[in-house]
Amino acid sequence: MTAVPHLGPAAPVARRRPAPPVGGYVTMVLATVVLGAPLLWLALASLKAPDELYQVPLQWLPARPDLDSYVQAAETVPLGRLLLNSIGLTVAGAGLKVALGLCCAYALVFLDFPFKRVAFGLVIVTLMIPPQITIIPNYTLVASLGWLNTYQGILVPGLASAFGTFLFRQHFLTLPRSVLEAAELDGAGHWRRLWRFVVPMSTPTLAAVALVSVVTEWNDYLWPFLVVDNPSTMTLPVGLTLLQNSDGMTNWGVLLAATVLATLPVLLVFLVLQRRLVAGLTAGAVTG
Repeated sequence: MTAVPHLGPAAPVARRRPAPPVGGYVTMVLATVVLGAPLLWLALASLKAPDELYQVPLQWLPARPDLDSYVQAAETVPLGRLLLNSIGLTVAGAGLKVALGLCCAYALVFLDFPFKRVAFGLVIVTLMIPPQITIIPNYTLVASLGWLNTYQGILVPGLASAFGTFLFRQHFLTLPRSVLEAAELDGAGHWRRLWRFVVPMSTPTLAAVALVSVVTEWNDYLWPFLVVDNPSTMTLPVGLTLLQNSDGMTNWGVLLAATVLATLPVLLVFLVLQRRLVAGLTAGAVTG
């Protein structure tokens, strides 16, 4: 008989590592450069002397960084007051938009009332209406109420958020009904169910709606520009118009410095809410 040779253990098959997505990295780098370069130049240019802004060829780094443009901007317009106005109106407006969106979406999902589908259809219809169409009716109403040059004149017409209501409603449809039914059996009313159970399970959507609301409120320019002409009630984006009117288009350093002050807070808020959004996506799920 012929002896069968002992072959031993089979050699492990080398697995080919997937090639890195070079195209994706290149696209991400290009997008970062295109989006970040203007912001970087804005911040660096605000630290330059006026003659450096007009040098050719363009120099990115200031020869001697200083804060003279920021000081001049603060002396020309009441930047502190404008900043406080923007912060207060943004916090109040975004908070009320989120709260109203939560309550409206909860009613559309968890309450039974006549014409509920019609009500949701009206919410969808409002998303299709350009906001510019409602400017004249809103201005007429605000003027008739005597709300020109007031905070409520800026805030009230934009409180209803069809986007937030729609986003919350679509998310609430995916929540486990068993948790809310158990809470109802324990005697929890609608208000307690909303804030104790629905909101904690909706952290990612809550962060997304809050982020969109904060950015929208902070960057809003057209409506505050129409209803306010008093510097004491102006927001920071509208206050930049005062700099342009006072110094003309010649002192770009002052305008750039004020623009940095108008841009920096919303960028910081975005970074904070982005972390909360990631934390909400990785939080433990409720089972039941």
